[in-house]
Amino acid sequence: MGTDARSPRILSVSWGRMEVEGLEAGKDFKLYPGGGRPWDWTETGTQHQPGIQPADVEELLAAGATTVVLSRGMELRMHVTPQALDLLEERGVTVHVLPTEEAVTVYNDLVDSTPVAGLFHSTC
Repeated sequence: MGTDARSPRILSVSWGRMEVEGLEAGKDFKLYPGGGRPWDWTETGTQHQPGIQPADVEELLAAGATTVVLSRGMELRMHVTPQALDLLEERGVTVHVLPTEEAVTVYNDLVDSTPVAGLFHSTC
């Protein structure tokens, strides 16, 4: 894994705003080895309930992530579907499902050593 394939570090997170290395500031992000982009829920029809779906994590796996961090929002209103967790388990991926601020800490701790990806929701 070359240094260019490192996942971007999250520089700051606050309610409704995230700053990510090399990207424009925004609200929700998909981050993965080699890059990242805003996480547009409308692409997959994601909502707080039932939550993160297999389609939301496919792109992270395609980028080569072996660890995935899923943030549940600041108030834990974002859920994760059993199907998404099953898909990650089937692929042998390590998964962390955490409140957003904890998710950012775990993710940032891994970027230099692991092909890590994450879905980050910066509000509720």
